[in-house]
Formats: sequence, structure tokens, C-alpha cells
Amino acid sequence: MLGSMATVEAARQLLYGGIGRLGCFDPFLSNVNGLISVKSGVNVAWKRSSVRAQVHKCSRVQQDRRGVGPFQGTSGASHRLESMRYNCQRVESLSGGTAEDQRRTLFVDESDKVKSVPHNGMPISDVNEFKVNQPLDHENGGFGSNGKPAVAAINDDSSKKIEDEAWTLLRNSMVYYCNNPIGTIAANDPSSPGTLNYDQVFIRDFVPSGIAFLLKGEYDIVRNFILHTLQLQSWEKTMDCYSPGQGLMPASFKVRTVPLEGDDYATEDLLDPDFGEAAIGRVAPVDSGLWWIILLRAYGKCSGDLSVQERVDVQTGIKMILKLCLADGFDMFPTLLVTDGSCMIDRRMGIHGHPLEIQALFYSALLGAREMLAPEDASADLMQALKNRLVALSFHIREYYWIDMRKLNEIYRYKTEEYSYDAVNKFNIYPDQIPSWLVDFMPSKGGYLIGNLQPAHMDFRFFSLGNLWSIVSSLATLEQSHAILDLIDAKWEELVADMPFKICYPALEGREWQIITGSDPKNTPWSYHNGGSWPTLLWQLTVACIKLDRPEIASKAIKLAEKRISQDKWPEYYDTKRAKFIGKQAQLYQTWSVAGYLVAKLLLDNPSAAKNIVNEEDSELVNAFSCMISSNPRRKRSWKKQILV
Repeated sequence: MLGSMATVEAARQLLYGGIGRLGCFDPFLSNVNGLISVKSGVNVAWKRSSVRAQVHKCSRVQQDRRGVGPFQGTSGASHRLESMRYNCQRVESLSGGTAEDQRRTLFVDESDKVKSVPHNGMPISDVNEFKVNQPLDHENGGFGSNGKPAVAAINDDSSKKIEDEAWTLLRNSMVYYCNNPIGTIAANDPSSPGTLNYDQVFIRDFVPSGIAFLLKGEYDIVRNFILHTLQLQSWEKTMDCYSPGQGLMPASFKVRTVPLEGDDYATEDLLDPDFGEAAIGRVAPVDSGLWWIILLRAYGKCSGDLSVQERVDVQTGIKMILKLCLADGFDMFPTLLVTDGSCMIDRRMGIHGHPLEIQALFYSALLGAREMLAPEDASADLMQALKNRLVALSFHIREYYWIDMRKLNEIYRYKTEEYSYDAVNKFNIYPDQIPSWLVDFMPSKGGYLIGNLQPAHMDFRFFSLGNLWSIVSSLATLEQSHAILDLIDAKWEELVADMPFKICYPALEGREWQIITGSDPKNTPWSYHNGGSWPTLLWQLTVACIKLDRPEIASKAIKLAEKRISQDKWPEYYDTKRAKFIGKQAQLYQTWSVAGYLVAKLLLDNPSAAKNIVNEEDSELVNAFSCMISSNPRRKRSWKKQILV
């Protein structure tokens, strides 16, 4: 780390001659030193500074609100740097170019320019005119919001119209920063009386949008997103005088355009991030950094542009995320310990502890980071810790989270209160915890990874994203992966029914719902995160099916979605056991519902592209895992010594 810091600082000193620059920097090269003082008397705290020429005047500004913690400038004033934001001032460049010229020049390197953008902020493209409140009028509809059932299967022509509509909606959701595409808003629902935070760019929500653009060969918006969100990682994030780790990525950000102070004719774009301090429940987004690494890897594989992941600031960003995730703690397990609501299920749903979704994303991010990190002496210990964690995590999930009919019968016969190093029931699970619904739900052929595992507690619910991404990332074995798809196929009516895909099964009901959710009115049974159906999960299902050479399952789900998703105006989620109703609080024209459908269609049309997303298990991990199994870790106190690879 120190070597990287010194390298960046030397480059900055070489280009700037050791003199700070006021309010003008390119946010694409990192300086991990803490504080830079500029001669204007304003202190600007950041982790990364520029060494590149630019057109738009960009800086980071501060707001002094609480007066906690000294940040001394040349004026001697004390400041608390509560929030910091980029601003991009649309003014003429020092080189003498006109404002119009600058608006058509992108905020990237000359060698990596993307398509030019006119001053109105809309890209020059073949986007068709389409108003979001005018859905397509399909001749062959599905089970629409009017409650009438489908009368005919959707034909190829209608499918093409739905795809065209989806692309138009996706492009209309694009957000621009300094005239450059930087992401997509969460939803673009003109009928919604209040947007809440759906007008922001969410890290996790943008992933299917980004992959759709990558599969379409439009790489620039993803590159801009990766590099700009990287800068947000280093900003100060505080709630009630406490700051989380430096590697935390924001949950979302918003682009604000405001008048430039002192100039009636100029405006500036501000990036305003939310790290969870403004979110409902004030939960930090653990999954944001993991998704960022996954998308970074996909960008390099799809575009062939490895220069982004090789940059010093990007390498530093990856390491910061890893150090945050790999930090030592009190936990005895290799899984990440998180609070409730720290991932896609972002409300209280009883997933605190070691939820499968986080573990699958964690494993995928570790594999991606291992591929992308440049070998250097300074990171040797980090790489060793990463490899050790990969093996331990894969063993833990495969061995203890897996459940099928055989394992269920084994748990049913567990002995409890075993105090020994060779205990079979390591986590002291009581057989009476087996819910009655599970006996009927578990097919004779098939199985899945449970939702959570803690001492004396197994969450037997089926969580879709965690299981699907365990297939994609190879966290599950090949045999387990096929068994998961076998279960999905066997329990189609429970997990898919009229619209893919149940986020979890079954829903919490009655007293259990009251206790676990706190009687959450949004997470009522079979709604939202409590058993609601989410169309965006189509893309994860499709990737998993293609990886296992079983695309017919994904194709069946896509055809089912096409019967009504466009007619229903691309809802965020559906309610009821069979997903008959549009969610009672669902946003319409939800961007990741649109993007999830597009990615699924693109991958079915070109299955070979899925290789840019999936993780294939390598022989090194397989051998290490086999050694752990053969050595029977149940009888070894020093099993950690056996996983070094």
C-alpha cells in the first residue's frame, strides 16, 4: 500500500511541480494521502487527485455544519468536513475553447473518449421517441394490471417490440454528469407522487444496466460509472460522529445541477452520495463494494480494456474493499457478518448474521479481485489472506449451508449439546427447528443453500439471489448447482408461478412476521422482500442456466415475463403467492426490471457472452477443498493450517 501511495504522490509532484491546484482536478487518478491544502485558504480533503488535463472545471467542495474535528486552512478556521461532493462547472476552458466545444468533450482521457454529447445532455444515438406513460399495445397480452388472464402466448414480433421498448426506457433512465453518461436512475415512474430516492443511481441497481450496455458493446457509461463511484469511496462518511471503514462504497448517489456562485450564466454538477446515513434504517450497503468489483471484472472481460483495472487508483480501491472485508474480528466463521438490510433485501427481514446473498457476492468479488490485482510485494500478505479466505468460505458454505432430502433427514436425527471437537452437530441445531413447510417443499431430487447459519439457528428459507449467484460464482459445487436448478424446476409454481422470480420462499406470516419484521407494512406476506416476485432476477437466473447448459429454464421464465411485464409498465415487484398483482407500493418503469429482462434476452441470443460474468472454479481451489474434505476437519482443531494455498 505504501509503495502505491508513494508512486501516485511522485507522479502528482512530477506533473504539478509540487504546487496544489485550486478547484480543478480529474477524478481518475488516486492519491491516498489524506489532506491537501490549497492556497486559497480552503481545505479540500480527498483521497484521490488528478494528473490529467481536462475541459470541465471540477473540484470538490465542503460544507461546514457541525464544527466537529479540526481541518485547518491558511485562514486558520476550523472546519468539520461533513460532506464532500464533486462539482463540474460548465465554463470555458483555460485553453480558450468555447463552452459548446467543452460540452461535446468528455470528462475522460483523450485516448479513451466516448461518444460526444451535445449541450442538452442527451447522447447522439438512435434512441427512439417514447414516452414512459404510453406502454406498448400488445395484441397478445398477459395477466395485466386489469386482472384479466392471458389469452395467448407472446409471439416473436411482440417480443421484439418489448425489447425495443425496454432499450428506450433504459436509455431514457440514463444520468449525465458533466455531459457524460454515468449511470441509470432506479425508476422513472411519472405517476409516482413522490420519488423518495428512486431518482438516484444505486450501485446494485446499476449492475444489470451496466451489463446490458456491456453486452450491447456500449462500454463508456460503465467505465464512467466505475471510475466516478471509485472516487466516492474515499469521501468522509459520518453518522452521529462515527465513521465506517474507508473501503465502504456508497449505496447510491445523485447528480445535482446548481447555479455557480458568482456567475448567473454558469452551472455546476454535483455528485451527492449516500453511504446509508440517509437511507431508511440507516444501514450501510455491504454489497455495494462487492458488486463494484464484479462489474469492474465484467467491464474488462467484455470490452477487452484492462487499463481501467490496472490503474493505480482502481488497484487501491480494490484493496480498500478487501481490507474492509478481510479485517480480523471476533467471528469464528469465514463468512461475512452483517446487519439486517445490508444487501438487496434492505429492510428488516431477519437476515442479520451471515446471509447467503452476501457470502455469494463476497466469494465472487474475492475471485474477481484475485484475477485483477497486480502482483507486487506490498500486497503479498493481502493475496495470501484472500486465497485462504476463498478456500475456507467455499468449504463452509458447501458443507454447512447445503440442504437436500438426505441432509434434512440427518438434521432431523441430530443429537444436541455436543461438547467435543469432533461433534457432528457443530452449531447445536435443534431438530425441532425444521419447519413443517420444508418437508413438503423439499423435492426428492434437488436441494439448495439455506439463507443463513448461526449458532443454534438455521434459516431454512430459499433466497433466490444467493442461490443463483452461488451457481454463477462457483461457490456451490457443480453437483449442488444442478440440484438448485432441479429444485427450481420442480417447484416452479412456488418460486415462479405467474411472474419470475420469488425473492425468497416462503413469506413470513402471522406472529413470525410481526416479530421478525416489526410488523413492517411494506413487507407484508407475499409482498416486496417478504416473498414478492422481482423481474430483475431474470438475469441472474439466465446466467446460472447458461453456465450449466440448461437455458430452457431461463427461456421458459422469460416467455412468462413477456406475457405481461410491458403491459404492467415494468413494475419493481409483484405481490401474492402467484405474483398476480403489481406490488402495492411498487414503482413502475423500474430500471433494473427493464435491464434484467434485457440482459436475459441478450444472453439467450448469445450464450457465449455469459463467460464474461461467471466465475469458473480453478484447480487450485478444487485441490485445496479436496484436501480439507479428505483430512476430515471435524476432527482437526488446527484445520486452518491445512488451507494455505
